[in-house]
Order: sequence, then structure tokens, then C-alpha cells
Amino acid sequence: MADAPRTVLISGCSSGIGLELAVQLAHDPRQRYQVVATMRDLGKKGTLEAAAGKALGQTLTVAQLDVCSDESVAQCLSCIQGGEVDVLVNNAGVGLVGPLEGLSLAAMQNVFDTNFFGAVRLVKAVLPGMKRRRQGHIVVVSSVMGLQGVVFNEVYAASKFAMEGFFESLAVQLLQFNIFISLVEPGPVVTEFEGKLLEQVSTAEFPGTDPDTLSYFRDLYLPASRELFHNVGQSPQDVAKVIVKVIGSARPPLRRQTNTRYTPLTALKAMDPSGSLYVRTSHRLLFRWPRLLKLGLRCLACSCFRTPVWPR
Repeated sequence: MADAPRTVLISGCSSGIGLELAVQLAHDPRQRYQVVATMRDLGKKGTLEAAAGKALGQTLTVAQLDVCSDESVAQCLSCIQGGEVDVLVNNAGVGLVGPLEGLSLAAMQNVFDTNFFGAVRLVKAVLPGMKRRRQGHIVVVSSVMGLQGVVFNEVYAASKFAMEGFFESLAVQLLQFNIFISLVEPGPVVTEFEGKLLEQVSTAEFPGTDPDTLSYFRDLYLPASRELFHNVGQSPQDVAKVIVKVIGSARPPLRRQTNTRYTPLTALKAMDPSGSLYVRTSHRLLFRWPRLLKLGLRCLACSCFRTPVWPR
């Protein structure tokens, strides 16, 4: 007798990784999943429903969910048959980039409210049922910025560092209940949202920022960031494929990076746990040797680095 499909609740499915993941799970050839794809604004569900095709209403349903609202979370879970979630994918998130002096505390708090506390809110809601059944899987879409800081991304990186510490700590306790946690750590992901964000910040004023810092941001960081996304960026489809394999694994890993072409950029911190090598090298490449940085990023994109993102 075939096992009953597992209920998978995914946040942030209006576009990007969340949308692709929901569609891939819903089209699983073995029909192992019943996907509840959620988003804050149901007015944006058209793209997801079109991509879902015949799976819509069969193995995929769309629901409203604002991870920043206790009431919204409770309402969403009440609409799930039996109210039980087998797999929770914390994917909803927002970005924030720019000189620190030009960012408001309200904007910074919004990043943490969504990226960190939003994920915690969902976990608190589904954990009692998982513990009662002694089984479950919590997947967290983190970032390589949860492993190492990136200049002009201080607040976003801090929110991902918080997620990494929280879920690694929680993972120890939850193993006693046969509940697994997996932190998936993409590098740059090429989406329409990211492109628009870079365009917006390139002309933003960032009041209170000194001319030197603003020049470094616009003339050094932004060109390097575009080069990074162009040469090393992954598609949401590729990241979703990695998450699908994590969810289908009999022994889910605690951490899984998705992009081997980004590995050389994280290796510096692994080589020197004090962090000094990474900080000094990053500083020199961005501020002193930007042409070498550009060349290095182009080398990462060459065919010799295009190895599978999942071990065979």
C-alpha cells in the first residue's frame, strides 16, 4: 500500500524559489506531496496557478499567509485538512542593501520581522503537531550570507546569521522527536526581483551617507554585484531542484549549499576560522583590485567550475 502524500507548507510562493519549488513538488511523478503554496498577497497568484497547470486543485492549493501575523498563520493552518504539516518550508523573505547610515531602523526591523521572526512564528505553529506525531521536516531557505558577511548587506546577512544559529540550536532538541531541520544556503539567485532591487538602489539617495561611502557603494559594490549575479548566479529552478532532493532524502542534511561555483568565495572563511583572511581579502579585492575581482568572477563562470550542485 502506497504511503499517504506528505503535506508540504511553503511560504513566499508568489515568485522565485518558492514558486518553482511548489510547482516541482506538485508535479512529483510519484505524487508524494500535497503542496500548500502560500503568499501574502493572493492578487499575485496568477503566475503560480499558470505554472501549476493540471496540478492546481489536485496536488497543489494556494492559500493566503502573512508570516508576520499570528492571525494569518492560524487561519492558514486551520484550512489545511487535519491541520497537520509534515514538511514546512520557510522561504518567505525580504532583502535590504545599501550604506548603513542611509537605512532606517524601521526598514531593518522589517527584514528581521519577515526573515527571522516570520520563520520562528511558523515553526512555533507547526511544532506541537510534529512533536505529537514524532515526525516532521523543517526546511529553511537561508543564504551563504548566513555563513559569511557581505559588504553593504549587513542587515540582510544578520537576519540570515540569526536563522542559522536559531535552527542549528533547535535541531539538536528536535532529533529526539524524529524531526529534522535542513538549512538550504543559496548563493546569488537571478530573479526579476533582484534585478529591480539593484536598479532601485543604484539611484537611491541614502540620506545621511557621506560622499565617500556612497561612491564606494555605487562605483565599486554595485558593478561587482552585477558581475557576481551574471557569472555565478543560479536560477530559482536550480535551487528548487536541490530543495526537492533535500525534502526527499531519507536522512536530510542539516546544511546544503546549492551552488558549487560559489564555493571558492566561502572557502576563505573555512581556511581561517578567525575570519581575518576573508575580511582582508574581500577588502582588497573590492577596494584595491576591482579589476582582479571582475576577472576572478568571470573565471568562476567558466566550464571547469560547472560541476553538479548535488553529489552523484
